[in-house]
Amino acid sequence: MTGVYLIKKSSTLLDSVVTAALLSFLAYIIYRLSVGLHYHWDWSVIPNYLLRWDDEKKRWVTNILLDGFFTTIRLSIWATLFATMIGVVVGILRTRKRLLFRMLGRSYVELIRNIPPLVLVFIFYFFISDQLMLLLGVDEFIRNQTGLVAQCLSFTIAPPALFASFISGVLTIALFQGAYIAEIVRAGIQSIDNEQWEASAALGLTWLQQMRLIILPQATRRVLPPLTNEFINTIKYSSIVSIISIQELTFQGMQVMSSTQRTNEVWLTISLMYFLLCFTVSLLARRLERSMAEKSL
Repeated sequence: MTGVYLIKKSSTLLDSVVTAALLSFLAYIIYRLSVGLHYHWDWSVIPNYLLRWDDEKKRWVTNILLDGFFTTIRLSIWATLFATMIGVVVGILRTRKRLLFRMLGRSYVELIRNIPPLVLVFIFYFFISDQLMLLLGVDEFIRNQTGLVAQCLSFTIAPPALFASFISGVLTIALFQGAYIAEIVRAGIQSIDNEQWEASAALGLTWLQQMRLIILPQATRRVLPPLTNEFINTIKYSSIVSIISIQELTFQGMQVMSSTQRTNEVWLTISLMYFLLCFTVSLLARRLERSMAEKSL
């Protein structure tokens, strides 16, 4: 008991030292910006770009920074959903016995992981937005929507005028993250003991029943922590699509910075908003992980 107490005490002391060092470093940076570089802080401009008073509606409404924040949330949710579906399918293909399935999965993973995401953004934007959607008439169909349909599209996905670029951004992030999720799923499935496969096969279960009832539930508990990391990366990678004029948080931050010239205030605010979003995902995943651990007992 004495040894455990000493370990806990030393850990607490180390945490305090590290925290003090980080706060000191932050204070030094602020000092250098304020005194050494003669930077004059002005946080009064930030609230105006978060909320604004609408004279027509007679109430406070979101301004461009919060609008960009909500666009980032929608972009991250759709990209995470598609990336998870792609990753699970490809990850399962990577574990199949047939060479064709394994080669298909590996080709996708190696191709995507060795192409910069910025290049993928341009490829999908110019191909999907400028070619495929125009060819299929999707862009014109979406732009012609009005009333309730347009409102639903704007709330759940993007305004009709930005629909094509939003979809290309979602697909780019989903395909890029799907390759990494596929490797996590593959590792999780392959970490299950062969006895689990043999016992379930002895019970007469089909391959699909084995995956659904035996293998995937166990693999999910094992891969949840690395999957959480990829979900957070999906949120952070969403900033890449600002280069194709998707009005997410980073894009709106650049607009505010160019109009106010308050560089540090704007980017610190955006960093805090990204942190709150990512930290919330981390907390939810941690709670889900504890819940799954309790059910497995």
